Amino acid sequence: MALALRFFTCLVLMVCIVTSVNAAISCGTVASSLAPCANYLTNGGAVPGPCCEGVTKLNSMAQTTPDRQQACKCLQSAAKGISGLNPSLASSLPGKCGVSIPYPISMSTNCEK
Repeated sequence: MALALRFFTCLVLMVCIVTSVNAAISCGTVASSLAPCANYLTNGGAVPGPCCEGVTKLNSMAQTTPDRQQACKCLQSAAKGISGLNPSLASSLPGKCGVSIPYPISMSTNCEK
């Protein structure tokens, strides 16, 4: 009986770990996808191709509500670390890359909704 209980407990734990790993996008993924955008977001000019590739990749990865919420939180956190970030450039970036996002890109966006 004890062996069966241990096995069941381990099985439940493994399912929880796998589910949590697949449940949301990591902030590392968000940061690496958008790293090529940093210069554009502070200085403007032409949007670099690798930046739009990252925006497109990130958008395609964020298909579920939890993924979008996590990406939103990561974006807001990363934005705080970019000195001189131009909020207008950030909010217009998806459109300039031909990506439609169903929520505004802003530091005031409520990521929980």
